[in-house]
Amino acid sequence: MAVHFGTDGIRGRAYEEISLDLAYRLGRAVGSVFSVPIYVGYDTRESSPVLSLAVLAGLADVGAQGYNLGVFTTPGVAVIAQRRGGAGIVVSASHNPYHDNGLKVLGVGGAKLDFATEAAVEAALNAAPGSSRDSFDEVAIDLEAEHEYAEHLRNLVPGNLSSLHLVLDCANGAASHVAHELFEGTGARVTTLHDAPNGTNINLNCGSTHPDDLRRAVVDVGADLGLAFDGDADRLIAVDAQGNLRNGDDMAVLFSLDSHSRGELQGVVVTVMSNLGLHRALNVHGVEIIETDVGDRNILAALEERSWNFGAEQSGHLIFRHLSPTGDGLLTGMLVADMVARFGPLAEQCDAAWQRVPQDLINIASADYDDFAVREMFEEECRVMNVASDDVRLLIRPSGTEPLVRVMIEALDQSFVTNFSTRLRAHFLR
Repeated sequence: MAVHFGTDGIRGRAYEEISLDLAYRLGRAVGSVFSVPIYVGYDTRESSPVLSLAVLAGLADVGAQGYNLGVFTTPGVAVIAQRRGGAGIVVSASHNPYHDNGLKVLGVGGAKLDFATEAAVEAALNAAPGSSRDSFDEVAIDLEAEHEYAEHLRNLVPGNLSSLHLVLDCANGAASHVAHELFEGTGARVTTLHDAPNGTNINLNCGSTHPDDLRRAVVDVGADLGLAFDGDADRLIAVDAQGNLRNGDDMAVLFSLDSHSRGELQGVVVTVMSNLGLHRALNVHGVEIIETDVGDRNILAALEERSWNFGAEQSGHLIFRHLSPTGDGLLTGMLVADMVARFGPLAEQCDAAWQRVPQDLINIASADYDDFAVREMFEEECRVMNVASDDVRLLIRPSGTEPLVRVMIEALDQSFVTNFSTRLRAHFLR
């Protein structure tokens, strides 16, 4: 059966959908499409090292130059590819549980693949022969690359953070190998959580999708800021000193207004998931906003089309196009910390800058989802509460990375959001 790329490469169960044969054939495909060095990094899942060796074997068998970066963040692979004039492959399923894995391809210079190049890689993958081997040779790890990446980030954000106490939740993922050293190098006092990966604990009740431990730790130790990464560290969720979560919308507003105040912001790209309050806050200042479908690749495409520098997803993907070829959770974390050091507590900055409109997100298993039932509930709730169409928004979209349908409800009236969400959960999640 033909393999197709999703919104963020290919994902599925390790050794099943994401098999050694698929990884090998992807290596062959990428090596046949690109004529530059290919840098391969992977996260901390137990399946990732052997899958990466299959990728490297595929590269070698078509005569491509493949380099093993070892455990590496996705944006770190992009940076190395950019600095060394190559392309990249990342073995990771990002925020998914350990039993999943994925294969991402980064274009020349570390950029997300454009659609034409992705189609070429996909075609080459589906035409590639499999391997006759059951195991693959070890490939030496480039031990200098991680230091090169960390030094690159420190040069991008050279500020002194010695006034701050930071708590970092590394999600037992790829950030575990670099985050503490990176942030301690800024002068900050650093406490780390979930930085002991064992192959099966990546994203397990930790990281950007499960930040409760981080919220407690920030308050317990009296830290100034908490930063939560996901498994491959391309996204960031922050926690202010009071223990409140601050997602990509919060950071998008702050970075946009700061850049706008210096006359450096051309406009900002967000997705359909961004809160209505963000639009209201930026519109007051005359900031131009472009809205795209969900996915950081869509944001990057819109930024490149307009030659703009900044875009953000509510989930914590922030893209500073003038600083990095892709979204980078560690870079975003350093920039957030620098903003706190310069302007004061994150909670005060967010509360002064904008007001979030009530919003809720319900994830429903694709197999259980009934679109007619969801829309009927929504229309009935609108009639019962006599809500105007301009005051409420329903967004339904299939996940591009998990077998889920994501239903977002947003309204000026919190009671509408609460009532509709309660009904939806009672119907689908019982």
